[in-house]
Amino acid sequence: MTADDIMTGRFAALSHLRRYDALALTALVWFLGKFLRYAFPPLFGQFQTIYGVSRTALGAAFTGLMLVYAAMQFPSGFVADRVGSVGVITVGGVVTGLGALALVVDAPFAVLAGAMLLIGAGTGTYKTVAIELLARIYPSETGRALGVFDTVGSLAGVAAPAAVVAAATLPGVFGAPWRTLFLAGGLAALGIALVFLVRVPRHLEGQQTTAGGSDGAPQLREYITLFRRPKFSAFVTVTVLFSFTYNGLVAFLPLYLTSAGGLPSVTANLLFSSLFAVSLVQLVTGEASDRVGVLPLLAGTLVAATVGLVGLVVLSGTAGAIGLGASVVVLGLGAHGYRPVRGAYLVAVLPEGVAKGSLGVVRTLLVAAGAIGPAAVGYLSEVSGFRVAFGVLTAVLGAAAALTVLLWVIER
Repeated sequence: MTADDIMTGRFAALSHLRRYDALALTALVWFLGKFLRYAFPPLFGQFQTIYGVSRTALGAAFTGLMLVYAAMQFPSGFVADRVGSVGVITVGGVVTGLGALALVVDAPFAVLAGAMLLIGAGTGTYKTVAIELLARIYPSETGRALGVFDTVGSLAGVAAPAAVVAAATLPGVFGAPWRTLFLAGGLAALGIALVFLVRVPRHLEGQQTTAGGSDGAPQLREYITLFRRPKFSAFVTVTVLFSFTYNGLVAFLPLYLTSAGGLPSVTANLLFSSLFAVSLVQLVTGEASDRVGVLPLLAGTLVAATVGLVGLVVLSGTAGAIGLGASVVVLGLGAHGYRPVRGAYLVAVLPEGVAKGSLGVVRTLLVAAGAIGPAAVGYLSEVSGFRVAFGVLTAVLGAAAALTVLLWVIER
């Protein structure tokens, strides 16, 4: 092999990698947004001490973040259908970064809650728009791209609790050490948003980036008429039930493991990280959805998640870290495996001209339901205990799994 052949091969490999820079940047934007969100639950214990607030207040603040996040789904998709995806995601990155930087210095609880709302608003522009953007840039590899995208985002759940633990051992730049996390996260969010704005548009050259219609009313009706399809509405119900369960679980899993599971705080945070460490399964399920179809995978992943959550409830107080950790891993495999397949299914069934807005309607519903989860779990944990609260989550997730299995049977 000559030197020219070697150089040609290297340039070809580099060109192949460069075609995935849009995926890498979009996934990194999502990672930073989720990192900032997932940094809050491990800090709830400290927040109770620092601000003197109850678990209900903390759950309500996190619910506020998720409600704003939910409220941004349809507007971001609607606007992206008309002006393009890149600008919407870039603006979201800037708002997210500013929200994180608002937490850099000591301030009252109201400032914390307000910053959480800003982070919710900024990150609310990401996924609805990103799913359709990646499907358009990588049309023959949609499942794979969404698998990578969701996996990178989920790894934020591994990084955030570990970063909280690490930050506690270091001196803070401004005030308490945990504020340094938000300083670094905010600056990173602003920087990545700028790089995203510069690099991603080249992948869309020659493509129509907006819906192209000037009459908004018919398109608005079209967003709603999708729900007249029984199977589509049934699947949206599944996503809503899953989202309620997952967000309620994530918001309070560390406290659940210490209160109901009897584990030390450090162990609980490590198990919380393991919930996201297994998110690599999304690479497998995303790839598989390109090859074998979505409904079998959706049914299997939701059943697995339900089994894991049942184990978490049944074993709490009787099993140690190993038993509870195994339940968390099974739960994580099912929950994360489900997510890219759900995205691939929605992209496939939504009309192309209004795909982002239609997906925004669906995600508004599922994220709104998810936003209620933390407040519901916080309230139930205080009036009836954590085991009852997580028992309710188990019943809801089981209903979602049963409905998905029914849809699969009908389709066969």
